[in-house]
Amino acid sequence: MSIAVVTGSTGLVGSETVRRLVSLGYEVWGVDNDMRASFFGRDSSTAWVRDQLLNLTGYRHHDLDVRSDEIESLFKHGSGNIKAIVHCAAQPSHDWAANHPFVDFDVNANGTLNLLEAARHHAFDAPFVFTSTNKVYGDSPNRLPLDELETRYELASDHPFSEGIDESMSIDQTKHSLFGVSKSAADLLVQEYGRYFGMQTAVFRGGCLTGPGHSGTELHGFLSYLMKCTVSRKPYVVYGYKGKQVRDNIHSVDLVNAFECFITDPRVASVYNIGGGRDSNCSMLEAIGLCERVVGRELEWSYADDARNGDHVWWISDMTRFRRDFPQWSITYDVEAILKDIFEANIDRWESVA
Repeated sequence: MSIAVVTGSTGLVGSETVRRLVSLGYEVWGVDNDMRASFFGRDSSTAWVRDQLLNLTGYRHHDLDVRSDEIESLFKHGSGNIKAIVHCAAQPSHDWAANHPFVDFDVNANGTLNLLEAARHHAFDAPFVFTSTNKVYGDSPNRLPLDELETRYELASDHPFSEGIDESMSIDQTKHSLFGVSKSAADLLVQEYGRYFGMQTAVFRGGCLTGPGHSGTELHGFLSYLMKCTVSRKPYVVYGYKGKQVRDNIHSVDLVNAFECFITDPRVASVYNIGGGRDSNCSMLEAIGLCERVVGRELEWSYADDARNGDHVWWISDMTRFRRDFPQWSITYDVEAILKDIFEANIDRWESVA
């Protein structure tokens, strides 16, 4: 029996990972205690996803906190049979972290350390995939010489990062937000367990991760929440940068395809920027226009001039390093296809509460 452990298993990326690994023949042990509802309120609960996953043959749900001693017991119980670990559980919001710094750091940094130690002692040879974030680079991207266009900021075509930001950008000497700091600590821990102990670890520094399974909220998951507001006629607020801030967006299916590549052919202490890149990116203004086109109605939105602390003006990922290691991987969804998928999967649920 080959077991895969997936933390944050009812979240966007975790649930997509569960489905993929079950389809590949793994018995998947999901770890999730729906802390998202504690972070962002009942509307952000992932209990509805958990109920879907429980219908999958090969899925076992564990209502555990990644910080608890029970994680070590779980790994000990699966010792010898755990063949893959995908760590998606996290506190994901800048704003929430600023008001709850101890909980944020405990979940993101200490929770990751707890999992790494359990893996080192009971599943040493299992590939360990960690969903990090581009926020480990802090606001260094905001120093780029951007040009203001009609609907977005953009980088000149002759700039070294014109095709996207790669892993050479420093994570030092920059404002991260407290969330960015806690994720940076976890990111470095995952690397160190690879470099120091020789474990097969991978850090995926994601841009905006999205898809139909996202329980989007105002503080996290902007494409999903933007579409939800458009469908349910709920007002939306754009914060700062004239709405011209740019994000690349990767569908959870494409991200999990990347995870599968690494699990199939793992290596030690790998670090990858991962996102939509030049194939899938948009500004806030462009995203609003796309949502309105998909839904067929205008979104009621307003503008607040104060940008969020540590927020990026422009982020597009350069995936050259990952594509070099795994040339069979590619992006299959652009932003409009992502939004159509989110809309079609959730319209009935969102219209019922409109």
